[in-house]
Amino acid sequence: MNIDFLIIGQGLAGSLLAWELIQRGRTVVIIDNGRENASQVAAGLINPVTGLRFVKSADVDSLLPAAKQYYSNLSDFFHQPFYIEKAMLRLFRNEAELNHGRKRLDDPEYENYLGAITTSDNAIFSLKTPFGFIEQKQTGYLLTRPLLRCLKEFFIARGCYRLLEFDARDIQLEPSLRWGDISARQIIFCAGHHASQNHWFSWLPFQPAKGEILTLSHTGQLPAKILNYGNWLIPLNDSQIRTGATFERDSLNTDITDKARNALLAALQQRAPVLKTTLINQQAGIRPCTRDRYPFIGHHPRYPRIAIFNGFGAKGSLQIPWYSQRVADCLLNNTPLPLSCDIQRYHETHFPG
Repeated sequence: MNIDFLIIGQGLAGSLLAWELIQRGRTVVIIDNGRENASQVAAGLINPVTGLRFVKSADVDSLLPAAKQYYSNLSDFFHQPFYIEKAMLRLFRNEAELNHGRKRLDDPEYENYLGAITTSDNAIFSLKTPFGFIEQKQTGYLLTRPLLRCLKEFFIARGCYRLLEFDARDIQLEPSLRWGDISARQIIFCAGHHASQNHWFSWLPFQPAKGEILTLSHTGQLPAKILNYGNWLIPLNDSQIRTGATFERDSLNTDITDKARNALLAALQQRAPVLKTTLINQQAGIRPCTRDRYPFIGHHPRYPRIAIFNGFGAKGSLQIPWYSQRVADCLLNNTPLPLSCDIQRYHETHFPG
C-alpha cells in the first residue's frame, strides 16, 4: 500500500493533522492502539490569558482565530458543535493577583481578552471571593471526545484508520520507507508523551506531567461561566461540572488517586462551601509537556522522512489547529516552520549524533 503520510496516534494532534492533509488531497493512514489518550481525558480548555501574572499565551492573536475557525468548519462538516465559547471568571487568590489584573486592564493588548474587575466578596451567591474576580473573554472548551469520535469514524469510512500497536523498531528505511505493508513518503509521530520513549525522538527534552480531573453532579447554584481559582471548573449543564487539573511529574501513570481527588474537592469546597457534590467520574492522563513550553515539530536530523508533531501540553486545543496548517504547509510546500517550534532548536544541544 503506497500512501503520502503515515501518522502515528489518533489524539487531537494526529487527528487534526490527518484531517488537514486529507483536505489538501493527500493520502493518509493513521495507526492507533485504541487506548485512551491525553486528548480524550483533557478538558479542552481554551484560555488566552494565564498564569499568576495574567500573561497572554504566545501567539494567541493568531492561534485563537485559527482554532475557532477550524472547530467551526469541523462542526459544519459533522453537523454538531465541538467548541463551546463561555466566559471565565478568574477568582483572585490574593492581593498580588488583583494588582496584576488591574495592570493588565490598562494594557490595550489585553482589551479583547479581559473584562471588568469586581472587588467585593460574595458578589456571586455561593462563591467566596475575598479578593474579587475579573471576567476573561474569548474563553471556552473543546468537546474533545465527540470530536475525536467523529474524526475516527470519518477515517474508518475512508479506509485510513488501523487499530494496531505500533512498534517504531519495525520501520524499514531502505530501499523505501515502510512499516508493515505500508510504504509512505513520510512517517509522522503524534503519539503524545509516548514519544519520550521512542528512540527516534527520545533525545528531545520532554517534561511530561500527569493530570487528574473530576466530573461531579451538584446541588446548588453556580454561575453559567467557567471558573478559575488555581484549578478550573467547567459547568457542563445545570447539575454537572468538571474540575481539574492536578499536576504531577513524578508518578507518570494513568492511575486515579485519592490524593488528587481530595485535593480537587478541597479546593472546590474552599471556594464554594455550600455546594454539595457527588463524584461521577475521575480520570487521569499524561500531558506531553516540553521544557520550553513550545511544541516539538519537525524532521529527524538524520532521517528527514521521519517527523514529529507533538508536545502541546495543556494548550493543545488552542495550538493544534494553527500548527497543523503550518506543518501541512511545510510538508507540501517546503514552507519553513516557525523557529520557536522547530526541533532544530535542540539539534546541537540534545541530539546524540
